[in-house]
Amino acid sequence: MPPDGPASGAELHYRALERLYASAPINTLFASRLEIVGEGRSRITFSVDESSYHAAGAAHGTIYFKMLDDAAFYAANTRTTDRFLLTTSFNLHFTKPVRRGEVVAEGVWISGKRRVFVAEARLVDAEGDEIGRGTGTFMRSRIPLASLPGYQAG
Repeated sequence: MPPDGPASGAELHYRALERLYASAPINTLFASRLEIVGEGRSRITFSVDESSYHAAGAAHGTIYFKMLDDAAFYAANTRTTDRFLLTTSFNLHFTKPVRRGEVVAEGVWISGKRRVFVAEARLVDAEGDEIGRGTGTFMRSRIPLASLPGYQAG
């Protein structure tokens, strides 16, 4: 809770989205942490090591996609407080291989307010270099956020 009083509705929504991310079973496979940094903005910090390598000794594109999609998704889902969004399309570009270390996925909402949302994300390695970028389209689902145990907890 901020030192100047109770959390705002937006802050409560952001913390609930962070709990939702942490509660997803898929995230037990990836050492990562989501932070909602403001309306339309998210950040996921994660580590790359040999467990995510492809046969040539660098991170497999699976981890690039997952983190880019999640960062863009959560940036977009800050813009709606009642429904879970679904990814309907995602385009990504690999710009540099990564072998190990901390990587940050930064998501930013671009457009959309009612039914369809567009957001983008980029991956930045420990040296500050961009290693990947993606843009996604997300659609409101019929799933109420309040019905998801991870969103409610807290």
